[in-house]
Amino acid sequence: MARFRTWVGIAVAGALTLSLAGCSSTGGKRAEDARKAAAARGGAAVTTPRWTFAMITHSGDGDTFWDIVQSGAEEAAAKDNINFLYSHDDEAQQQAQLVDAAVDKKVDGIIVTLAKPDAMKAAVARAVKAGIPVVTVNSGSAESEEFGALTHIGQDETIAGQAVGEELNARGRKKALCILHEQGNVGHEQRCAGVKETFDGTVQNLYVTGTSMPDVQSAIEAKLQADTSVDAVVTLGAPYADTAVKAKQGAGSDAEIDTFDLNAKVAAGLKDGTLGFAVDQQPFLQGYEAIDLLWLYKYNADVLGGGKPVLTGPQIITKDQAAALEEYTKRGTR
Repeated sequence: MARFRTWVGIAVAGALTLSLAGCSSTGGKRAEDARKAAAARGGAAVTTPRWTFAMITHSGDGDTFWDIVQSGAEEAAAKDNINFLYSHDDEAQQQAQLVDAAVDKKVDGIIVTLAKPDAMKAAVARAVKAGIPVVTVNSGSAESEEFGALTHIGQDETIAGQAVGEELNARGRKKALCILHEQGNVGHEQRCAGVKETFDGTVQNLYVTGTSMPDVQSAIEAKLQADTSVDAVVTLGAPYADTAVKAKQGAGSDAEIDTFDLNAKVAAGLKDGTLGFAVDQQPFLQGYEAIDLLWLYKYNADVLGGGKPVLTGPQIITKDQAAALEEYTKRGTR
């Protein structure tokens, strides 16, 4: 458990860094007062120019995780007087073209994910060459600085995976399935590799077609039926946790279902014991801070992180914390 506390400490330190960057003993209240005043008069909380920031992610259609990221960005954009443009495509080449389109529009800042960094490198380079500040978010922490981004906001995927391995050890698990729902996503590979580094048991990767939940369910169910020694299933996204639960039930398995990411259904599953634990990387914070950091750079040439990623996770959420977070998951901010 000593090593597990290390991961929690890292997550807390990352969150604390962001908190300290956003407020002082009185600044937080002033910021909140300004936000409320701006909302009351229908305007922004700042008087800086109305810059345009574009966020381009690798999200597929209907992914609730990215709804939360977008919600955080929109909240910060309203406060910072930003014209916010959001687009996404789960095909890397299409995502790169969306970045090119934002460059052609001469936006004032770009926020981009690097789930498949090789395909995104040239597009990010064009943005940087055009003098557009770039912040990477969620995926691509290892490539962010190399590609010329100001900073990266998210969780270190290897550290997050290592935290999962330690938590599985603490729960006495012996054999885990790591469910990868997006082929080629380097962050997903890093998560499962991190689990293997610290888990005392064995880990098997199971690749599924994440765009088809029936296929995901049947693949997990078949694996659990074929190998009854599997006592833990780790999904890499909140929407897949419920599907894994159905697969477990269909297979008659006793495996514990654990997941990366948090939403209202996951919080409910943690409360009623359907799920064991979740790894929260705080997507609302990723979107919010990405906008805020671009605004700070444009306004004051500030760069947070000192060249290192700004961590928003991992935070291990169990039944004990689920009730306190349920309110926020229902409103779509956790």
